[in-house]
Amino acid sequence: MTDLTPSQLRQRIRSGEHTGNTSGFCPGYVQTNMVILPKDWAADFLQFCQKNPKPCPVLGISEAGSWEIPELATDLDIRSDIPSYKIFENGVVTNEVNDITEFWRDDLVTFMLGCSFSFEEPLIQSGLEVRNVTENCNVPMYRTTIDCNTAGRFSGTMVVSMRPFLPADSIRAIQICTRFPSVHGAPVHLGDPSLIGIKDINSPEFGDPVTINENELPVFWACGVTPQVALEQAKPPFCITHSPGCMLVTDIKNSSLSIM
Repeated sequence: MTDLTPSQLRQRIRSGEHTGNTSGFCPGYVQTNMVILPKDWAADFLQFCQKNPKPCPVLGISEAGSWEIPELATDLDIRSDIPSYKIFENGVVTNEVNDITEFWRDDLVTFMLGCSFSFEEPLIQSGLEVRNVTENCNVPMYRTTIDCNTAGRFSGTMVVSMRPFLPADSIRAIQICTRFPSVHGAPVHLGDPSLIGIKDINSPEFGDPVTINENELPVFWACGVTPQVALEQAKPPFCITHSPGCMLVTDIKNSSLSIM
């Protein structure tokens, strides 16, 4: 199914034919994280993203009440084109659904943020194995003790995604990902996970564990699930995010995000 176009995949998601994670789908195209907030919270959240560009790189923002972001995709309905959504009330997840049409309001503003799935493609093209792709599972994601910069009502600690590599391949991965700052850029840590507050590398808070072979280093990237931790702390009365690993697949090519 990886040979689907982004539009075809979005249609399958909209119709309920696809409900799982989107890693490995539509190679070559940008996937995005999502946060939807009431308009009176949007300015604070935008400032949070601007002060924390590695975990929260903004690729698109909707007009209040609009479920379209034309610069990211044609025929887009943000209410139904992501496989799974999390509904938050006062910072607590109260529901997880495949369609948010019934929750939609005219004051909602949608933020689309860069996703690490976009840099997996150049890693693979360079001959590096991306373990969550080869094992056909969601990437492992962890809460850390790395503080984000506070902005308005938003603060919190960073969430990271992890991919294991041999030391030499880790250096190559850093070189490749540095070219893609709008989808998290270079890793934020490699090696000992306890140094960033991760107690058990085999028990990610989000996603699935992957095999880490002997002599491999866990390499950690800032992750677009970070806003969900900030939302838990800021406690807006209502907001919506994607479920981790369940992204919007856009019409934008990954290659267009490279700065080199």
